[in-house]
Amino acid sequence: MILLLDIGNTNTHVGLANRDRVIRARAFPTSLIRAGEGDAELRRWLGKIRPTGACLCSVVPAATSPAQERVRTLTGGEALQLTPQTMTGVGIDYPRPETIGQDRLANAVAAQHFFGGPVVVVDFGTAVTFDVVDRRSNYVGGIIAPGLAAMTDYLHEKTALLPRIRIREPRGIIGRNTEQAMLVGAVRGYRGLVRGLIGELRKELKNPRLPVVATGGYAALVARHLPEITQVRPNLTLEGLRLVWLARHALSE
Repeated sequence: MILLLDIGNTNTHVGLANRDRVIRARAFPTSLIRAGEGDAELRRWLGKIRPTGACLCSVVPAATSPAQERVRTLTGGEALQLTPQTMTGVGIDYPRPETIGQDRLANAVAAQHFFGGPVVVVDFGTAVTFDVVDRRSNYVGGIIAPGLAAMTDYLHEKTALLPRIRIREPRGIIGRNTEQAMLVGAVRGYRGLVRGLIGELRKELKNPRLPVVATGGYAALVARHLPEITQVRPNLTLEGLRLVWLARHALSE
């Protein structure tokens, strides 16, 4: 089994995979990973399974070393970290590759593998990112916008009367109270943002049928009424890590 870690700003998504697919996944607060805690909970989740390899990506430098320590403890070896230098399956046509989020590289690898190029990945995390792989199978860049929760939390924190809300599907287009009004603005408004940006990308890439794959925490909610999104793949980032680990080890054999 391969242990996979996608270390994000809010959560660290941990997966177990065989050579064919991710078979189990769970989110842990990144704060626990960063503090070097949560070992007992992670061990319980693993049960009797002892991974023989590991691959990780991280957008939180302070959590990377503690996570690598966890991997050494659990597997007895080092974790392969996804970087522009260790990436396989997708080329990079980007001015400063080292500035690309490692999770975005993992998404690009998985999207290219499953759908071919050109393809766009929309990852609904703390930020929402759009990442583009062109028809030559090169990662060429993308778009970054505030995440859905970040937008609603900002409204709550910066205004005296707007509450913190639980994000879910609004009942209609006209909010009948403050919370409903915020939900309409957040969820339906967010779909408008995503739809508009996908339309611009299709024009730029001259491909009206451009495949668009969604992943991340709010992917299923936003995609529910957004036909522009081709598929929702909750474990896309972990699948990218799995593919990189397999490719790197095949090259070294």
